[in-house]
Amino acid sequence: MRALRIHFTAEDLSRTRLAVRPDPLWEIVCSLHRLQTRAGYAGYAGWYRQVRRDLQRAGLVPVVRERLLPVAPLKRYFPDFLTPGPVTDLDEGIDRVLGTPSRRIRAELGQLAAPANGAWLGDLAAGRVAALHGLGEALRAYFRVAVAPYLPQIGAAVSGDRALRGARVLDTGAGQILDDLGPDVRWDPPVLSVNGYPEDRDMHLDGRGIALIPSYFCWHAPIALADPELPPALVYPARRQRPAPATGPTSPVDPERRLGPLLGHTRLAVLRATVRGATTGELARRAGISPATTSHHTTILREAGLISSQRHGNLVLHRLTDLGETLLGDVPPGPGTPPGPGGGTRDMR
Repeated sequence: MRALRIHFTAEDLSRTRLAVRPDPLWEIVCSLHRLQTRAGYAGYAGWYRQVRRDLQRAGLVPVVRERLLPVAPLKRYFPDFLTPGPVTDLDEGIDRVLGTPSRRIRAELGQLAAPANGAWLGDLAAGRVAALHGLGEALRAYFRVAVAPYLPQIGAAVSGDRALRGARVLDTGAGQILDDLGPDVRWDPPVLSVNGYPEDRDMHLDGRGIALIPSYFCWHAPIALADPELPPALVYPARRQRPAPATGPTSPVDPERRLGPLLGHTRLAVLRATVRGATTGELARRAGISPATTSHHTTILREAGLISSQRHGNLVLHRLTDLGETLLGDVPPGPGTPPGPGGGTRDMR
């Protein structure tokens, strides 16, 4: 079986970084891949049905078919210059795409196998200003319709995945950041293997480390940049929260009854500690209470519809719901209440 094998040294592990926010260009490319296959359809069915209607209404179907799909084919090579990240700002990312040297654009487009719409790709490869401008406009228009409306879900998946991996690193060591990156991925130190990759390939990081980029629209298997000379990056499927079983309404029918248990300072501290996602152990440390007491508070918060909780192995990740965010915006801090976390998990360098 073909596989991508990424070889780590101790120095590489220390320089492995986890993206802070979604990368808009990777979400564009991965969502274009979703449009080209029924694989993984069940996980994106609502998006798939809606975005096809929205692209049709916006008159973007020809743009997607003639300009974007030819440069982002599924299960085959696509040019690295489309994803110059990690980036977090769409305009910055597109500027970097369009600022790619003509020689590199020509070389990477030349590796596309039996490309569709060869004339369009030829104009791009020739560095014609109109073609480059058209690519930038196509990326912006597609993002506006197919990605931007789903940014809350995308951001929640990425931040939740980041919080979970950060907690694992703190609890069990740096290597755990590479654990469970997809169903066909195996971390057998010092090698990370992605089975079923389109090509059989060994990637030696040679002390450079790697940027890990969780993606909402990446499905099943991670994707690496093709050029080994570029800064190493691996895009992988962000864990997406499954809807919790219904345990009653999530919005308060009787605000006094539902929000009454939150009037204590300790419980408010636990709630604030979930702002960027946290495990039970992290909540206990931040609030200065025992894990058992923390579990009691999270149960009440969850039943009140203020947080959601999802189990990942032996860890439980807690996150604010929209109602919880509203409450924190309306309730002033009480005496002795610790502030919420200031920034989430940092890059592991």
